[in-house]
Amino acid sequence: MVSSLQDRLTSKLPGRLGERSDKPVVSMVRLHGVISPQAGPVPRAVINAQSTEKVLERAFAVERLAAVALLINSPGGSPTQSALVADRIRGLAQEHQVPVLAFCEDVAASGGYWLACAADEIYAHPTSIVGSIGVISQGFGLEGLIQRFGIERRLYTAGGSKSRLDPFLPERPEDVEWLRGLQDQLHVLFQDWVTERRGDRLKEDEDLFTGEVWTGARAVEVGLVDGLGTPRGVLTERFPDAELTPVEGRKPLLARLGLGAPAAARSLAGVDSMLGVAQAADIRATWARYGL
Repeated sequence: MVSSLQDRLTSKLPGRLGERSDKPVVSMVRLHGVISPQAGPVPRAVINAQSTEKVLERAFAVERLAAVALLINSPGGSPTQSALVADRIRGLAQEHQVPVLAFCEDVAASGGYWLACAADEIYAHPTSIVGSIGVISQGFGLEGLIQRFGIERRLYTAGGSKSRLDPFLPERPEDVEWLRGLQDQLHVLFQDWVTERRGDRLKEDEDLFTGEVWTGARAVEVGLVDGLGTPRGVLTERFPDAELTPVEGRKPLLARLGLGAPAAARSLAGVDSMLGVAQAADIRATWARYGL
């Protein structure tokens, strides 16, 4: 029993203690999931400023750093969290004076593409789904449902705008107009960010900022990405002498040693069932918007 534990501990240690490589390093950071301020029902199911802070700091703090690669697989989500994570990436890149390359996997759409634009160069697989530079809001109208079951809702507000778009009240045209105005403001900010980061690499296309999506192959033609390729293929060619080093968020000690219950199982055990199911359904619907 003791010997088995020692073997497991030893297997987690570097092959040669004190060994040092003089090769340059490219940090590889995976940004996977829906972009949301809330934690996901499964660990690392969402992207937000809090969940990425430490891993980004670690990625840019590596010695002999030649570049940072972002492996992006996200259908988007919160515009604010997208902007916060992208701003942090740009701040660290400027602080450490290293280039950032983004690689679009299955999808880098909406907020996922916002993240990609934090990089100096963007690459995609020919089959990747890229773009969706737009803003979307969604909800339900439940007024008829509560009437059907004889439920009386009592709502008290101070301020005429506090109950805008309440799902249990009839939809008002002025509320929809207000929402569309808000969406237009966010859309302009998204366009400005893409234009600032991509510059004259963008091609003239009337659908560029309509929320349209493209395959990676087509995204090259309209200037949303710089080229096609896989992370290892592109990085090996660009940095032939570099070590490609994945950087992940720190796990608890027992998880790093492969001991104890799986992190996902522990997390799910403590999640409120109804909230977890609802959030999981929302995350699933966001991915499904792009056929995934």
